Amino acid sequence: MPDDSPHRCRSRSPRQPPGGDGDVIELRVHGVSGAEADAILDRPHVHLVAGDKKGGFYRPRTGYGDSRGACGVLLETYRWSELPSGAAARTLSLLFLLPFMLCNAAAWMRPKARISGAIVWIGCRLLGLSLTALYVLSFVGVALDLLAYKCMSRSGCLSGRTWLSWLVGQPVGLRVALLALVPVAAIWALWLAGSRCGHWYGTFIPPPDQATDTALGAIGTRHASSGVDQLRTIHMAAGLAVLDLSLLAPSWSAVGHGVLDILLVVGTLTIVVGCVLLLCLPRGVDDPTGAAAVGAVAGALLAASAGVTAVVLGLAAFGRTGWPAAAGLPGYAEAVVVVFVAQGALLALVGIAALVGRDRQPGRQTTISGLGAPLFAGLAVGLAVCFATEFNYRVSDYLDRDMPTPDMLPTSPVLPYKWTMFGFFVSILGALVTGAVVVLISHRQRRREADSIVAWDFPSVDEQTARRRDMVRDAIARAQFTERISTLAMTYLCVAILSLGFTALALVELQPAVAAQDLAHLPTDFVSAGTQFGSYLMALLFVGLLIGGLFAYQTLAFRRYIGMLWDLGMFWPRVAQPFAPPCYAERAVPELARRVTLLVEQGHRVLIAAHSHGSVLAVASILQLESHVLPRIALVTHGSPLRRFYSTLFPAYAGADVLHEVGNRIGWRWLNLWRDTDPIGGWIFTLNGSHDGASRRPSTVDRRLRDPQDLDARGHDTVWPPVRGHRPCVTDDRYVDAVCDLADRLRAG
Repeated sequence: MPDDSPHRCRSRSPRQPPGGDGDVIELRVHGVSGAEADAILDRPHVHLVAGDKKGGFYRPRTGYGDSRGACGVLLETYRWSELPSGAAARTLSLLFLLPFMLCNAAAWMRPKARISGAIVWIGCRLLGLSLTALYVLSFVGVALDLLAYKCMSRSGCLSGRTWLSWLVGQPVGLRVALLALVPVAAIWALWLAGSRCGHWYGTFIPPPDQATDTALGAIGTRHASSGVDQLRTIHMAAGLAVLDLSLLAPSWSAVGHGVLDILLVVGTLTIVVGCVLLLCLPRGVDDPTGAAAVGAVAGALLAASAGVTAVVLGLAAFGRTGWPAAAGLPGYAEAVVVVFVAQGALLALVGIAALVGRDRQPGRQTTISGLGAPLFAGLAVGLAVCFATEFNYRVSDYLDRDMPTPDMLPTSPVLPYKWTMFGFFVSILGALVTGAVVVLISHRQRRREADSIVAWDFPSVDEQTARRRDMVRDAIARAQFTERISTLAMTYLCVAILSLGFTALALVELQPAVAAQDLAHLPTDFVSAGTQFGSYLMALLFVGLLIGGLFAYQTLAFRRYIGMLWDLGMFWPRVAQPFAPPCYAERAVPELARRVTLLVEQGHRVLIAAHSHGSVLAVASILQLESHVLPRIALVTHGSPLRRFYSTLFPAYAGADVLHEVGNRIGWRWLNLWRDTDPIGGWIFTLNGSHDGASRRPSTVDRRLRDPQDLDARGHDTVWPPVRGHRPCVTDDRYVDAVCDLADRLRAG
């Protein structure tokens, strides 16, 4: 395998730039690890020169040692890690929005094909609407089905619970209306979460709209997020409509329902259909020219839905309905099944459309290439179903006073939730079995490929370095497993779709154990144990996410492992789910572009040095730069996931054509450093000396770094040279070489 770097790159001593019209500024952009500014610049004393503590630009203080970098460049860094982070309470609140975030990111993973891309886009939006409906239904299940209907119909459930038993002395209708305020408050909490643009918008001045011919370059502009308000209004109207239908179900199921009941049900269903149609319009919420019309219709739907809610709550409060039956809220189980089956059908539709419109890119291919949309949408639905199921089962477990697992108890949740527990168990079991098979099958191939790489890098091995060579080989083999892990995810997705469809068996009161025995001849004890184990897995998942959300942005070492997924999801504006966490790129991208423009207009040349996810911010910022700025820009990326993840998951926004466009705009003053031991970053344009695209210019971009630089520490150090993996390259002599090469090209230009 060719290696563009020498066996031991020479260290180029810093030199002052020749006389000219400004310095070359090396502007470093960190990745998800979010180190402090002094650690990024490798200088002990730094100060803020622009921005604020949430997103700021720092430089070394003069007079405290050498404030310049390689070849005399001025050092500066953009620290953005505080934008997607915050206090522990805020981070925990983002945890509950995780399904919304994954669904929103799935919409941006649509294929480039026009028809397939439109189907995926609309399918993800409808899935986002179903997540809102499921969120409301979960609170309806707790407040109305479990509390108002099942618990308050039994004295044994109310005894000793003064926080609930005081309702016994109230009128019957008032009890139901008061408990219905719980899902109303949950919907209001969603409104508050969706209306927050971000904790950093109070001090940031958004830039004016700029013309851009790439979708990635539109990130952070008002055009990219113009429909968030309309989308939030639509979801609020749909959420209230779901609550209205739940409150109308008892009177509708009663014999002899009146004309008012018919009018209210028809009006509520019309609101739901209107919300769905607005999301399906090809140029509806996304079209800035029609934003006023869409906003007016969405506002009318929300007003109508709120009016129906007020009427329904009033009718319930004044006792038009008798005391609820102990069997539970009428129609609730059917509503849950409808949402689950609709989600399974939408996931299948998104998966088929993504598979048909899949773009076969040259070079390294993975199973997930072009299929990120159904995968992330499936993960979003799976998490939402887990949250809803665990929420209802934990409340039920509390109400039955620690009796055995709720199954046929009076305070048990509806049967569809039991099917989801068994489906979750089967999905996890299928993914684990598939993972074991993939590990065993790919182990020999990954080991063989790693052996060839190590043999090329270290042809001479003695007895003292043989063990070290095997350790390096294993590190490379582990890094190559990234391309195989997608098989596990696709297995989980397929099983999850089937399990959502099987919840329809709950409509005929069929238990999972009975159905499995009749249809698949599985032992009933195995299915019952699997259902119980699925409940434990859901609880374990919830606790794990809770701990992860608490420590993700408070502990840098912990964040290194989960920050990639979180930052990837929060990078994209809200287009499918308005209640997703705010998009930090709406500040980071234009702020970085504005700073680069300011430095160039001051007479400087800017070398952007971006690590890991910072390379995505850098590329998006370059696409927003004006033409007079681009000739004085260069780019060095290291540990970049641009091709390995972003081109694979977001082909319509970060595909090979967009990356070529970036190279063309900056005159191919771009170097990308990558290591075989890196499980996240990699090559962008070339692999094994090949090239993609019509021009051979991109073949000069990628520089493979041998890792580690040596096997033996004899004569160099007291310990073995470390395997760097995904760590930044700024302390590597080969990084210094890259900076010097680009700085010389900028000065010569």
